[in-house]
Amino acid sequence: MSTITLGVDLAKSVFSVCAVDGAGHVLERREFKREAFAVWLAQRPSGTVVAMEACSGAHHWARRCQEYGLQPRLMAAQLVKPYRKSQRSKNDRNDAEAIATAARQGNMRFVPIKTVDQQARLSWHRVREGYKAESLAIGNRLRGLLAEFGIVMGKSDKALRRVLADLDAHTALPAQFKALIRSVDAHWTQVRTAFDACDARIESHARDDERCVRLRAIVGVGALTADAMIASLGKAQEFRNGRQLAAWLGMVPTQHSSGGHTRLGAISCRGDGYLRTLLIQGARSSLQRAKAVATGKATPEQLWIRSLAARLSFGKVLVAIANKHARQLWVMLAHDADYDPCASQRHPMHRPAKLA
Repeated sequence: MSTITLGVDLAKSVFSVCAVDGAGHVLERREFKREAFAVWLAQRPSGTVVAMEACSGAHHWARRCQEYGLQPRLMAAQLVKPYRKSQRSKNDRNDAEAIATAARQGNMRFVPIKTVDQQARLSWHRVREGYKAESLAIGNRLRGLLAEFGIVMGKSDKALRRVLADLDAHTALPAQFKALIRSVDAHWTQVRTAFDACDARIESHARDDERCVRLRAIVGVGALTADAMIASLGKAQEFRNGRQLAAWLGMVPTQHSSGGHTRLGAISCRGDGYLRTLLIQGARSSLQRAKAVATGKATPEQLWIRSLAARLSFGKVLVAIANKHARQLWVMLAHDADYDPCASQRHPMHRPAKLA
């Protein structure tokens, strides 16, 4: 296996490369256009480590490296930054060297490489989020335009659609303005239709994937969450345990500890914000279900949730539930296990939940 590590600063057109030997000395610096970089990469010795930041296009180049027999290493940008020699002098050459240096650290954490199928499935989630934001923006635009003419309605989309359907009843509105509103309304309808199509496709993915079906056995984990977890994590075996996954999702407290004094702050909110949002929203559903079910029919997890709700604030309860779900999902993905609502009772550290 080659002892040379290649640090690559990816870009749209010009890629900067820094080659470092086993002792950490810079051997070569080069810059390539996209086509030339692909040809040059295919000529590298098998086993060469190619390090890159996890940015747009990084997973594509990582898969190309695997095809060429190379060893790709993807790292989060914030983990590479400390290894740049000059924090005030940022350029492609310095970035490429910092990437190569960071990749050689024995305790460096690397980003798992996504397959083509994973990225394709995750694309539906990204587009859906775009349609959701666009739909909200168009709805607010319509409300603002109508408010200029004294037409105000409730906050729901249903209230706005009722006003748009009865637009002809407002005889004082100019004809040109009505035509404009109808045009914007038609665009709004198209966006909502596209949004619903994304929902249908994601639901289809989740229904046809056995792993998603198993994940959805957890109360609060629906088609969106299950499919996003599969698309983002695969088998989740890059994490040693569920606690690492929860920390990666930013659902653990920050620390400001020193001198043996432990100081915990708010949750870190690091990692994948989309997955974190889905899990916390799903935790709302779990909390509502736990409060609604009768005590005699409640599962051990629901009893635990009710005990949390009796002594903690609403936000902390949601984060705790989401953290637990993340650890459960890791076990189910990493070990191909089914959901067992009574598994916690068999743990040697189990303590019965106490209801207030």
